[in-house]
Amino acid sequence: MPAGRADVGGSRVTELDRDVDRDVAWLAPDTPVDLDNCAREPIHVPGSIQPRGVLLAVSEPDLVVVQASENLAGLTGVAWSDALGRPLAEVIGVAQAGAVVRSASAFGDLRERNPVELTLDVGGDPVPVDAILHRAVLGGVRDEHDQPTDGDPPQTNLVVELEPARGPRPFSFPNTYQAVRGTVGALNRASTLQELYDTTAQAVRDLTGFDRVMVYRYDADYNGEVVAEARAAGLNSFLGLHYPASDIPAQARALYEKNWIRLISDVDYVPSPVHPTAHPVTGRPLDLTYSTLRSVSPVHVEYLHNMGVRASMSISLLQGDRLWGLIACHHYAGPHQPPYATRAAAEFLGSTLSLRLVDRTAEDEVHRALQVRSTLAWLTAATLDEDRPLAETLLGSPSLLDVLPADGVTLCLQGDGGTRGARLDPALVERLVAWAAAQGEDVVATDSLPRDAPELGAPPEVACGVLVLPLAEGQYVLWHRREAVHSVDWGGDPHNKAIAEREGDSVRLSPRKSFDRWRETVRERSQPWTPQERSEVGQLRNHLVEALYARSRTIVRAAETLQRSLLSEPPAADHLDVGVRYVPATREAQVGGDWYDVFVQPDGSTMLVIGDVVGHDTAAAACMAQLRGLLRGIAYDSTGSPATVLARLDAAIEGLGLGAMATVLVGRLEPGARGTARLRWASAGHLPPLVAGPDGAAVALTGPRPGLLLGVDPRAVRTDQVEELRPGSTVLLYTDGLVERRDSGFDDGVGLLGRALAELRDRPVEQVCDALLGRLVPDGAEDDVALVAVRLVEELAPASHHSPAGGGPLQGGRP
Repeated sequence: MPAGRADVGGSRVTELDRDVDRDVAWLAPDTPVDLDNCAREPIHVPGSIQPRGVLLAVSEPDLVVVQASENLAGLTGVAWSDALGRPLAEVIGVAQAGAVVRSASAFGDLRERNPVELTLDVGGDPVPVDAILHRAVLGGVRDEHDQPTDGDPPQTNLVVELEPARGPRPFSFPNTYQAVRGTVGALNRASTLQELYDTTAQAVRDLTGFDRVMVYRYDADYNGEVVAEARAAGLNSFLGLHYPASDIPAQARALYEKNWIRLISDVDYVPSPVHPTAHPVTGRPLDLTYSTLRSVSPVHVEYLHNMGVRASMSISLLQGDRLWGLIACHHYAGPHQPPYATRAAAEFLGSTLSLRLVDRTAEDEVHRALQVRSTLAWLTAATLDEDRPLAETLLGSPSLLDVLPADGVTLCLQGDGGTRGARLDPALVERLVAWAAAQGEDVVATDSLPRDAPELGAPPEVACGVLVLPLAEGQYVLWHRREAVHSVDWGGDPHNKAIAEREGDSVRLSPRKSFDRWRETVRERSQPWTPQERSEVGQLRNHLVEALYARSRTIVRAAETLQRSLLSEPPAADHLDVGVRYVPATREAQVGGDWYDVFVQPDGSTMLVIGDVVGHDTAAAACMAQLRGLLRGIAYDSTGSPATVLARLDAAIEGLGLGAMATVLVGRLEPGARGTARLRWASAGHLPPLVAGPDGAAVALTGPRPGLLLGVDPRAVRTDQVEELRPGSTVLLYTDGLVERRDSGFDDGVGLLGRALAELRDRPVEQVCDALLGRLVPDGAEDDVALVAVRLVEELAPASHHSPAGGGPLQGGRP
């Protein structure tokens, strides 16, 4: 287990780090450290190093030594006092300094070139060493690429750490991947998380030779659990043990997120001070955040002694920028110092495991989110069926328990109440709803009513955790979960993790000495409500509010509200002028399956979507909501082509059993130079897009084939088409309600639309949209109409050209 004071060696400025720097009142220098104040120990500026190597801080660009560790002479033959103020070449040798300078001057990340392999001449004897380089910032804040994030570039010092390369180098840094290639393959083949953990633990132990290697996972509160272990014969197992978050304070976790590996080769080391203690420029100790030799907290060393550990190493496991866990290595037989290249290989394995964990988590979350989003979309659309009570709709099949798993759900909407799953006493429900309403939040959740609202008297075996959506006029939706009694095995009593040590006339709090398994039974807690679950029910609440509003209005107002909730406002962009419209058919049921969507991807490309679900009324609207939500989720950060997006959507329709059929056209507008753009598009049976150049007629972009409708054959081959667009060009996507006539075919309607678009090409796109509707459906559409018009412009269009929030105008007017 990592422990009392965790220290490390990769580099990122994280939110946790900024929070620590802002909130922590660091201890004054030379303040005695114990468990009462160790969370405020400035472990990034200890003023000393571990003596397995030496450290030099060198000014740039003149390469003069400004600080040196006290043990310098033992490796270089030059006393630290003689080194100060001298050029680096006079301390380590001309050739050696030249190799350091070449590595430090090359383009890219310094750490990617570590170590620099040198041979020092000490009294005529050649001494091979690994030079490990990084830059210490003397002012300002820098990002993970060592670039300034604000103001002028701060001054830096080149920090040179020299470690003797004892014994044969097992492999050079460029061959790190070869050293762990088999393990990487095994990680890629792993089918479960446990297999990922076990494979990594064993591989790191085989690679580094530590007596014990553990994979250590954090929970949301940074309590840790040993989830995998590889150990020498005769050692007791730590597998399954938990350790409290206070074992690794926040400022230590911040270092783990910035610097990804830390070695203590001998816990009995005597720190070697860095001279002078105060840096000549800053007047403060040198920041050793990224140092591989950085001295560690005496509390952490004491903790390791209490565990019987003689050497340790930790490797960070990250999900994004957040610390997910550690690979913790312990050695008991004596000091243990894997060479730098071996540590680099182990760090590479840690990074590989981190990536596989992210991939696995993303795969699981995408599958779960697609299922929930599909159910949520179906329920949202189904609530628009005014012939069915809202409570009956939400408690049917699928139900609210498919959106948010719980033991039961109780609701009261528009005067109708109901329950699905386990029932609660009505009087308890009334108290819970009143308590939730008093919180003043849209989503109220707790996994421990006995802790957060003991006055309600909720029996934990029935309702220990609740999530409530308070709505207007006393309406509500309430999910509840029973108490989830479980046992946690701790490595020592987490409530008594310190011992009092008398030191002369004073008493000092020291780390605990007992790490025996200590079992705690956790009660009065339900399964927690995850952030994803809270977000999803928040979306549900928005839809419920809209549904309740729609049901209180006329059919026309209900249809308008539906379109506002399901059709998004087009984005405003400097290089695009965008107009959208949705016109419901002039029939009694004004809910249909046409839709559009326009959104910007992370790389700056703009996605254009137009679709038409087969059928009308509530069923078509439900399918439309499902397909639009699925397509947006698939396409948002997809680097694949529009054809790939359509193929994945088709597979989702079959895999989720939606039973939907629709024509869809997906376009990806990729900006080019000087106002040009490339339109990459693919069609699933939809009408072709029209493009009107700035000075020519409109052209229908017909590919070799229109493509098969979605929902017919998920194995259908989808292909992309590409069109280069000049500045001033206008792209128009539309549904068949705009061009279909009883007395003429589609070709005639498309031709008429193209001629009208060409004539209107000089007008703002908002006027173009209104004029097209006025010419082609002057008396209202027989079928729903959706259209998207996009024009390439070289500068920001006037604000009046953009649609307002809430979606496109309905029937030519603004909503």
